[in-house]
Amino acid sequence: MGRYFEELQVGECYESPRRTITEADLTIFAGFSGDYNPMHTDEEFAKATPFKTRILHGPAGLAIATGLESRLGLKDGTALAMLGLTWEFQAPVKVHDTIRVVERVKAKRETSKPDRGIVTFAVEVVNQDGVVCQSGDWKVMMKRRPPA
Repeated sequence: MGRYFEELQVGECYESPRRTITEADLTIFAGFSGDYNPMHTDEEFAKATPFKTRILHGPAGLAIATGLESRLGLKDGTALAMLGLTWEFQAPVKVHDTIRVVERVKAKRETSKPDRGIVTFAVEVVNQDGVVCQSGDWKVMMKRRPPA
């Protein structure tokens, strides 16, 4: 079971397990999304870019981040809804990079309904070199602890 609104404290920080990005990740996302931009799918084209190799689609990094974050278990059974997010791309994620999610409780606020609250999480995707590749805020409606 995940953590309730009351159990999450502003400033708490969590780190997900790591995951290495594979060729299959890039290929599957290209097929799923229909985005075959040569920056992602053509190694010879990508060699002439500032990145010198193909990079993972930015939204694929966000999608993988949601999966890594879910492995923390913080929201299992206690998250009611993802209300929104802001997201920025600071550095490329490349095939063979190993990424993890670092998540911090940034803010909390009660709602007019006594069974829920809103938590804003600051989320970063960090690669094996400690570089923040993507980051933003995720606003989540969380259950409050049921009365005893």
